[in-house]
Amino acid sequence: MSGTGPRESIFPTRMALTNTKTRLKGAQTGHSLLAKKRDALTTRFRTILRKVDEAKRKMGRVMQLASFSLAEVTYATGDIAYLVQEQAKSASFKVRAKQENVSGVVLPAFEVDRAPGTDFNLTGLGRGGQQVLRSKEVYAKAVETLVELASLQTAFMILDEVIRATNRRVNAIEHVVIPRLDNTVKYIVSELDEMDREEFFRCVKKVQGKKKRDANATEAKRKAELVVEGPESGSGPAAPGSPEAQAFELPAEDENAAVDLLSSKDGDVIF
Repeated sequence: MSGTGPRESIFPTRMALTNTKTRLKGAQTGHSLLAKKRDALTTRFRTILRKVDEAKRKMGRVMQLASFSLAEVTYATGDIAYLVQEQAKSASFKVRAKQENVSGVVLPAFEVDRAPGTDFNLTGLGRGGQQVLRSKEVYAKAVETLVELASLQTAFMILDEVIRATNRRVNAIEHVVIPRLDNTVKYIVSELDEMDREEFFRCVKKVQGKKKRDANATEAKRKAELVVEGPESGSGPAAPGSPEAQAFELPAEDENAAVDLLSSKDGDVIF
């Protein structure tokens, strides 16, 4: 039987069929849009994943160079941490956040805004100034790489959650909603066809019954007319003196003449 399987509890009518077909069409359209969104997010996710891998490798190399440069500064000038802390008045790096829309998903992106100049120009003036400048540039590069990695990692985590939710929705629509509505449509169509067949047979029986009643009435009317016409035009013997009896009576003389002609004998006739 068509329409078997999970379906909605609904009364099979033409209006219900129209509404269910509209919902089925909407579910199919939604499934198509969500599938396209999933593909777009997956493409962007793979691109970000590749950039995250590259940024992590770059971060490892930069931090290695920064550690070596700090070791050189410490070897050349000693500990300069207290000098940097005393001369630092304002931030040299500022992080600005912006948003990027990818298929309806808002992804944060971070950018580095480096202020010109520095507050500790005199650090390392006595000795080790070259090592200090080189360490400063290396750590600035490390900060920029770290901000880039943070931006990519944040977008990666957000896209991961959104793609999982989108996949759940796509699978739910494809394997639950659409089959359920499809089975409901098949059930309603089968029930409406059954109702149409029942109505057709009911009409056929009704027409046949009316034709039979009309035929019986016509036959009864014909028999009644025959019964009424029988006594009026009967075939019994005619009454004496009636015109019919007079028409068939012969005169007495004619009857005797006929008898004489039959009893007389003719003579031999010789030619």
